[in-house]
Amino acid sequence: SFAYVTIKDRLPQILTRVIDTLHRHKNEFFEEHGEKGVEAEKRAISFLSKLRNELQTDKPVTPLEDELPDAALWNQYLDYQRNLPNGNGEPSWFQSPWLYVECYMYRRIHAALVQNPPIDSFDVFKEGKAQNFFESQEAVIALCTYFQELLKNIKDLDEKQLQEELFKLLQVSLWGNKCDLSFSAGENMSQKSSPLQSLENMIPYILVNDMERVWSLLVNAKKNRTEGSNVRVDIILDNAGFELVSDLVLADFLLSSKLADAVYFHGKSIPWYVSDTTKHDFNWTIKQLGSANHMWMSRCGINWEGYLKKGVWVFRDHMFWTLPHDFSSMSEVAPDLYAELQKSNLLLFKGDLNYRKLTGDRKWEYSVPFHQALNKFHPAPLCSLRTLKSDTQVGLKPGQGEQIQASESEWMVSGKYGIVQFDAGL
Repeated sequence: SFAYVTIKDRLPQILTRVIDTLHRHKNEFFEEHGEKGVEAEKRAISFLSKLRNELQTDKPVTPLEDELPDAALWNQYLDYQRNLPNGNGEPSWFQSPWLYVECYMYRRIHAALVQNPPIDSFDVFKEGKAQNFFESQEAVIALCTYFQELLKNIKDLDEKQLQEELFKLLQVSLWGNKCDLSFSAGENMSQKSSPLQSLENMIPYILVNDMERVWSLLVNAKKNRTEGSNVRVDIILDNAGFELVSDLVLADFLLSSKLADAVYFHGKSIPWYVSDTTKHDFNWTIKQLGSANHMWMSRCGINWEGYLKKGVWVFRDHMFWTLPHDFSSMSEVAPDLYAELQKSNLLLFKGDLNYRKLTGDRKWEYSVPFHQALNKFHPAPLCSLRTLKSDTQVGLKPGQGEQIQASESEWMVSGKYGIVQFDAGL
């Protein structure tokens, strides 16, 4: 399966790159922290080399030994895996649910740094995320230019035109999800060309297209809102770099077109899955845009800083997003986060990992309804924007998956296909 290839090849490659990154920063650690920095770097590397060896030799998964606030939840989850009736007692790297051990590896990478001050706040993936951003400059410029031109006459657009623009920006945000560094084991995945040129040609590759339903939800929410009530959209972010910029443009459009009054962004509280967005990445990206020497890029960045100051944009991170649990257990494990999401009119879940957690990462029949696969996770109406990079997919028409499978055996993992999949909730 794709899971096997990931554990066997991709994850060790990612660990090797992390070790290499620490090696390369040795001098920097020395300059900043003296011998202490070098000692910490050595300890972190030895911790990570041991981790890579455990993974490659299929050793049992061990409890976390750090003092971080989520360690107890991780260790409880390990006990839960140990006691599964159909499990084999001792979860190991190749004898466990893929989602669990993959998340566990990223949590252990984090532990390797956190347990080794003074380099404990170093993000081993930061360089790759920055590189992805800079190498996607042309696409970022094209998108910001398009959007700022659109803003000039957004007040004059009729409903049909507004709908067309929303659909365009939803698709840009969807295909922006191709720029995923964990998928390529850290190899460059930047967006080189203008993301708007090829949208028409990409429509046939959207296997589930619920954009109409997203539109009517937003329009109805706007019509039905009362004095003092806000239409709120939440975006559960995926990758930094170009994908994040495409999400920010979509969020700005929602505000500028008055389809939403506030947008809440949810990111990761620790470095995660190589390119996932942390608070630092979020703020850094907006600052980079604001200080860019391109008029429309800097206009975007400056406007977005303004939204954050005004509080119509809000960034939140929560430790639940970096736990191994799928979302159906959120109301139990993180009731505060679940209650927060219930305040939203629409939740947009970006990317593949979020989809795996929405559907429990199971090998579903392709035609199982999305609503059923969500397993009672319905805090608010939600929509998944995802390019397919793992072998779980639901909500297809009968025979649709089998038909593609017949001609393209890799269709579920190539990132070539996407979905805009909506669930109205209860």
